Amino acid sequence: MVTWRLRSRRKPTGGLLRPHRKKRRADRGRDFTATKVGEEEKRKVLRVRGGNKKVVLLQAAYANVKTEEGVKRARIIRVVENPANRQFARQNIITKGAIIETEIGLAKVTSRPSQVGVVNAVLLKE
Repeated sequence: MVTWRLRSRRKPTGGLLRPHRKKRRADRGRDFTATKVGEEEKRKVLRVRGGNKKVVLLQAAYANVKTEEGVKRARIIRVVENPANRQFARQNIITKGAIIETEIGLAKVTSRPSQVGVVNAVLLKE
């Protein structure tokens, strides 16, 4: 279900803000795409505003983890912690800022997998 994400019609003083235009289709936004940990990578290409394309990651198996030696491609084992929502860690849903367990250790996700289609992370110091 797509919800309208518009600003409040009230000013901080309590007065009414008059709309400068009507609602547009572009104002709707899109439903949240939950990127889950899986055995293989699953992507979906969406058409977005201006006819552009956006790659959405539905299922992730690997992460590009930045270490002191360089960037390594590591298999994702599970989601340890997710500050966006406590339930996401239990459901293995990856969002930006999530702490994931990989083959080479714990890493923090720095990319937005549901927006860019890839999981980039930084290795955490033990």
